[in-house]
Amino acid sequence: MARHVRKGDLVEVISGDHKGQQGRVLRILPKKNMIVVEGANMVFRHVRPSRRNPQGGRLQKEAPIHISNVLPVDPKTGRGSRVRFVAERDASGKVTSKRRVTLGGTALGELTRARSEGSSTASKGQAES
Repeated sequence: MARHVRKGDLVEVISGDHKGQQGRVLRILPKKNMIVVEGANMVFRHVRPSRRNPQGGRLQKEAPIHISNVLPVDPKTGRGSRVRFVAERDASGKVTSKRRVTLGGTALGELTRARSEGSSTASKGQAES
């Protein structure tokens, strides 16, 4: 399913303790509908001494935020903006590409398919037989 934010996007937090804060998306947790934003929702992790961390103590790290609590930043305005998806179609009506576009009209990026047309599961099964 297409989401309004992607890894690496600059987003703005729109609700919660960190409202108004902007940061890059570090990770997306699709099963939980959550994302980790750089510098937002910082929590303390209490760790005991180990070989990896001989000192132990309190480490600060980013905690996940629900995806509905962030908006992608519009590069023109510098503020968060809602996003719609625009599909480009060829003459036969097949979707060739999708773009995320802010309500102001700024294109945020083009979405591409992970798999090409030639590599479907049906053709793989026929090649093995």
